[in-house]
Amino acid sequence: MFAPAIATPPRDPAMEEAAIAAWLEEELGCREVSITRMHRWRPIYEAEVMRGGERVRYFLKGERTWPTHPYPLQYECDVQRALSRNGIRVPEIVAWIPEPPTIVMEWVEGGRDAGLIQQAIESGSQMTSDRWQASLAYMDRLAELHAIPVEEFVDAGAELPEDNTDLMLGNFERFDAMGRGAGVYDPFLSFMAGWLRRKCPQNTAGTAFLTGDCGQFLSDGPDVTCLMDFEIGHVGDPMRDLACYRGRHPIENMGDLPALFERYSKSSGTTIDWTGMAFHTVAFLTEAYYGPLIGLHDMGPGGDWVESFVQVAIIGRRALEALAELDNISLDSLELSEPRQTPLQDLALERLTAEIERLPEHALMQGWQRKVLGSLPQMLMQIGHYSQWRDEAYCVDIAELTGKPCAGPTDADTLLETYIKEAGPDSDAEIVRVLHRKLLRDCLIIAGPDAPEDHIALARIEPVLHLADSCAQD
Repeated sequence: MFAPAIATPPRDPAMEEAAIAAWLEEELGCREVSITRMHRWRPIYEAEVMRGGERVRYFLKGERTWPTHPYPLQYECDVQRALSRNGIRVPEIVAWIPEPPTIVMEWVEGGRDAGLIQQAIESGSQMTSDRWQASLAYMDRLAELHAIPVEEFVDAGAELPEDNTDLMLGNFERFDAMGRGAGVYDPFLSFMAGWLRRKCPQNTAGTAFLTGDCGQFLSDGPDVTCLMDFEIGHVGDPMRDLACYRGRHPIENMGDLPALFERYSKSSGTTIDWTGMAFHTVAFLTEAYYGPLIGLHDMGPGGDWVESFVQVAIIGRRALEALAELDNISLDSLELSEPRQTPLQDLALERLTAEIERLPEHALMQGWQRKVLGSLPQMLMQIGHYSQWRDEAYCVDIAELTGKPCAGPTDADTLLETYIKEAGPDSDAEIVRVLHRKLLRDCLIIAGPDAPEDHIALARIEPVLHLADSCAQD
């Protein structure tokens, strides 16, 4: 992995929150403004204010600390307004704050999964009977969204695809340009970009405006209260939205995927293109890899380094599993090695953990933020116990693949990058296996010793191509 050259603009969270509060007071006439940051990757706030003599809650979204997707915040705001105009139940946009860029929207009651892998590892992701009924209803709402003419989103900034490749891969190309622009590149991305461009299939499911990160909605009992999070909404193949379900499940428990796909097919009248969905799963997960990879190198305030490390490992591994299904590539199983003894490092990291736990809570260091900070030394300790096995095994793989000596993991990345650029399609299987083993080792480290087979960090992507045969027989 090569360290990217990222110039993170200086940001002061306290000053930004004060500026938001001042804007709400001056422009919306709010009083007694209270802003609380919520546990998410990006600046997300709950604001409580007095307005018009009533106590009102707002949901605020700010700019991310580092690039995780290629679309500006203003685009998300305008897309959400377009969806509302076309009858989709989304949180109403109350205002746009130009500085710091912030979306102010109504507070909608309802629950959802947090969507962070670390939280799923710690507490699991549950699918209740009510949430399942809401999930089925969501597929009906998704069909309605996909039926809106794509031209309705042009004024919001959505680009209309010029050809089949643009339709199927335009979103990925925007992510790839973002990553390259940030100086982010590694062997995984180099290989996946080449594979996606070579393997791009012909669209058969039509064209629609997509949520981009499908399956995000609030529910109250069995009812959907609103659809949400359209920050990477774009015009593309409807199968791309369904592929999100494969990418998110079971880390975020989405329920019975085939049943959801069948509900969407009946509601939309669209025949499921299983091969197209399988391809888009690879693309979706590859796109999702860029943000946390950049996050590993970001030095701005906030963020979550451990979540970035965990996402790179799990998302990357699952993308390769989705690819392997399409190309019929067999993948290897591995077992975690015995831990290396690192008593001095362990003492230092335990001391650092203890000091972090003693940090007093305040507005800019809530309990969850202190926990995020404290997860860093604990993960570094875990990595340290297995880093020698991790790095040496990777170097052996690269030396065997390239026929060249390998001095360490950075050298291995350079050799693999060069090999990928020069290799032809006949080398796909061996490259996939090397990359998969590399990321699987990190997943094993994350899961830790004696982890159960169903540990979230080891969850495999659900196969889908066999469903094409069963549907044909029906």
